[in-house]
Amino acid sequence: MKANKPPYEEFEFEQMYHLFTRVSGNENIFRNENNYEYFLKQISKYLLPYLEIYAYCLVPQRFSLLICFRSQKEIREYFKSTDFEISTDKIHQFLMQPISNLLNSYSKAYNKMYKRKGALFVDYIKREKIDEVDLLKNILRKIHQIPTENLLKSSFQDWKYSSYNSYLNEQKSSKINRHFMMRYFSNKEDFILFHQKFI
Repeated sequence: MKANKPPYEEFEFEQMYHLFTRVSGNENIFRNENNYEYFLKQISKYLLPYLEIYAYCLVPQRFSLLICFRSQKEIREYFKSTDFEISTDKIHQFLMQPISNLLNSYSKAYNKMYKRKGALFVDYIKREKIDEVDLLKNILRKIHQIPTENLLKSSFQDWKYSSYNSYLNEQKSSKINRHFMMRYFSNKEDFILFHQKFI
């Protein structure tokens, strides 16, 4: 008898994914500017050693990330470790752990701040594996357009907690890997025009 396939894509080294999740219930994950800033700080702490981020958007009840996991070699070098090798059956668990640590860390801080109990996020982070350039570009655009879809701003360009404006201001330092995605656009104007088409 075959085991049931898990309801999600398993993570792999050097693979791109769209990660997204939402609040468990009707509350807001982010209630104020400090919540957003703290979550971004925790992303840097927990995720960047393991993956590159190509795009993100945080809105009150959910967040989305466009990411690519680093190679096992890169992660070893980051931690200055030569003594670990991840077996094939442990790769997903290994790559899932920093994401779990991020969500748990934020949930604990949030619950303490607002004197609440219980789960903050839905059971597991949803993910979409990306193997095609068209899909990759469309997800980039979809993530950046989230604020308009959620009626938070008449123009997604005005939303502060998104990577969109980071792409427009290349002189400003960023933890987003902008160079990777910009290879798929002729120039900045091409990038802007692409985002103005709603999908």
